[in-house]
Amino acid sequence: MSYSNSLSSQKVLVTGGAGFIGSHLCETLVEQGHDVICVDNFFTGRKQNITHLLEDNMFELLRHDVTFPLHLEVDQVYNLACPASPIHYQLDPVQTTKTSVHGAINVLDLAKRASAKIFQASTSEVYGDPEVHPQPETYRGNVNPIGRRACYNEGKRCAETLFFDYHVQYGLEIKVARIFNTYGPNMLPDDGRVVSNFIVQALKNEPLSIFGDGTQTRSFCYVDDMVKGIIRTMESGEEFIGPVNLGNPDEISMLQLAETIKSLIGSKSELAFHDLPSDDPHRRCPDIGLAEKSLGWRPETSLETGLKLTIEYFDQLLSNKGSQSS
Repeated sequence: MSYSNSLSSQKVLVTGGAGFIGSHLCETLVEQGHDVICVDNFFTGRKQNITHLLEDNMFELLRHDVTFPLHLEVDQVYNLACPASPIHYQLDPVQTTKTSVHGAINVLDLAKRASAKIFQASTSEVYGDPEVHPQPETYRGNVNPIGRRACYNEGKRCAETLFFDYHVQYGLEIKVARIFNTYGPNMLPDDGRVVSNFIVQALKNEPLSIFGDGTQTRSFCYVDDMVKGIIRTMESGEEFIGPVNLGNPDEISMLQLAETIKSLIGSKSELAFHDLPSDDPHRRCPDIGLAEKSLGWRPETSLETGLKLTIEYFDQLLSNKGSQSS
């Protein structure tokens, strides 16, 4: 991806920078001429995502867990550190909550010491299984605080609280965005998210796993569009702090998504139906009116275009794995 460098060079910290969205963000910031420090503990991040950046003198990689304090001098902080797929954040729910809460405290303290502007990657999961549709930022959510997803949902909700309290108590310049379902290259093939699941299964002609009856809906934003929205949120004026929804407002059912991916790949996969996980939202779609009005941002990549690029990535990834194992 490539964006024009209209901003002066900054020293920028990206936590979770080797992850799916974080790696794309690091790449873009380096392309814009910023001095980027990528921090990741590699629980779900992968070195392969940022290997091509390692030889660039504007990029630095630091293995670190944000649940421990970090002392750096930077101008901006993008906090993306936290596993985002249920299969990963439920592996160690206590650590997931610590990453969201202790991690937020540590990066906020860093930003406070350095007088840095700081962005929090929050999530649509703060809305839980919503009773309002589409979800505006004013909706307070329908979240089960003791459910299987609570370590992520409530951790991110608490992180938002901390960000706003640091803003009120210490005058820290914050930006908070609630990120809805995002997809694209650099996703993990085994992360349990529906786009990667369907694509990998379809490429292997394996049954596509449909949970519930498949009528539940999501909206999917291609990663290039999401990175633009994240950067635009960070670079907005001091008066705009969020929270702001970033996502694609076009809704699609899981059955429609499965058939679309099958068609694009030409797969012979059947559909396999499984029980719906507890607290799985039935509908999830952002109201992006605030992002359009305050940031001038709206996704531009069609679902078909984005899926083709993502399929190409996974096809190459699986081909490389096959050649390495043979």
